[in-house]
Amino acid sequence: MSAAATNSRMTLPPLPKSVAPLPPIQKRTTSHGTAHDLWKHFQERPLDAIFRPKSVALIGASEKEGSVGRTILWNLLSSPFGGTIYPVNNNPRNPHKSIFGIKSYQRMQEIPEQDPIDLAIIAVPARVVKSVMQDCVEVGVKGAIIISAGFKETGEEGAKLEKEILDIARRGHIRVVGPNCLGVMNPIGGLNATFATHIAKPGNVAFISQSGAMCTSILDWSLQANVGFSSFVSIGSMADINWGDIIYYLGDDPKTKAIAIYMETIGDARSFMSAASEVAFTKPIIVIKPGRTEQAAAAAASHTGSLAGSDDVLDAAFKRCGVLRVNKIREVFEIVELLGKQPLPRGNSLAVVTNAGGPGVISTDALIGSGGQLACLGDDTMAKLNDLLPSHWSHSNPIDILGDATPDTYARSVELAAMDPACHGVLVILTPQSMTDPSKTARGIAEVAKKVGGAKPILASWMGGQGVTEGREILDEAGVVTYDYPDSAAEMFTYMWKYSLNISHLYETPRWCAEMRPDQAVDVIIANAQSEGRTKLTE
Repeated sequence: MSAAATNSRMTLPPLPKSVAPLPPIQKRTTSHGTAHDLWKHFQERPLDAIFRPKSVALIGASEKEGSVGRTILWNLLSSPFGGTIYPVNNNPRNPHKSIFGIKSYQRMQEIPEQDPIDLAIIAVPARVVKSVMQDCVEVGVKGAIIISAGFKETGEEGAKLEKEILDIARRGHIRVVGPNCLGVMNPIGGLNATFATHIAKPGNVAFISQSGAMCTSILDWSLQANVGFSSFVSIGSMADINWGDIIYYLGDDPKTKAIAIYMETIGDARSFMSAASEVAFTKPIIVIKPGRTEQAAAAAASHTGSLAGSDDVLDAAFKRCGVLRVNKIREVFEIVELLGKQPLPRGNSLAVVTNAGGPGVISTDALIGSGGQLACLGDDTMAKLNDLLPSHWSHSNPIDILGDATPDTYARSVELAAMDPACHGVLVILTPQSMTDPSKTARGIAEVAKKVGGAKPILASWMGGQGVTEGREILDEAGVVTYDYPDSAAEMFTYMWKYSLNISHLYETPRWCAEMRPDQAVDVIIANAQSEGRTKLTE
């Protein structure tokens, strides 16, 4: 992404006297990337102070074993981000003039004026945060991460304190992540502004979560699974920076190829939908949103201090703005990998090629249950399969090519299925039998994938353990994603189709209903709420 600014101004024709002149055009950075860059790439990016700071002040820094302040400072030192660190401990009883050998300060104002602070990390009790934020404004801090909890999630008093802190931050033009969060990581830049035990590995997927505990769990899993991230963000209660802010920022980040979100509450729905609708054109946005049941929604509200929206409304909103919603944590990363390696299907009809009947039945259940369907193969395809396969093959989809199928039989069957116009994708299932050669079969499927040329997605399930490992590696190198179990693969195909469908919705204009009376609808909603004794409306 180029940071060079264009200095030329647009020449406009004379305006009629009745029309006020346009304001001067703002200076933007030159971009050769995605379409939304044209409107969003201003030269100044406020969130750079949080994700790419040149200097960091840690308020609440400590050497006390087991403290959050000690952990964050150690993380900042252990993963050099190329900037300066200023430990601040405002406890008057603290006798130390240095922490971990670094000069410490009792207040932000003591830091030399010639050293501007980009990012302040605040890890002090909630009652002290207000005065710390005032100090941040006085010294010109640009961005802040409030680690501290004890705000709106605790009740009215906490909400009032949070608002007062936010008002102070806004007067100083400080953007704030949190409160009640784990912090922010930029693994590519080396920044670990969190109290997690490790920094994430560098990668091209950004992960954002309202739950700090979910962040640490995903982080621990990712280190074992060798999954990397471009950014790793615990967004907390979203007092200031919300989903829309982060999505817009990551949408403009060339290192981020996909955005994965763990969302408990949507917050500013308009901001989210606006940002998602724009960024989803070029980068997949995958959301796991718990709270489908009333009990789970109540748990989310107690955790974040925000109301949970109607699940049906959220589903419709996600579909409309190009966001794919998944139900399980593992599916977030599986679909991100799949979308990065295989083309989107143009429909939901799948052909299943298998050397065993049972896995074909299981994958069919998963496919139909998740919203897909089996492809109805044409007469020409069926005739060619009859010529290729033994007489007692299944003669239907799933295409059971039997346990003694050779690698060549596998490859030809998959190719015939992929070439059928009614088929939008192919799932290849292999079970290890005495006549099966998993590695050679994988090489044949890899060649077919090249022939198909990215026109249709090809997924695979090489079932088994050590005996099929080499075959999985061959397929992975060829860009064919493999799964341990065929039902997971079938569900992933359906997710791909749903994502494709959601993206197509972005190009549609909502249909206006002449009978629609918004004022009447509002009256009904309010009347229903009053009849239930409620004084608040959900999102």
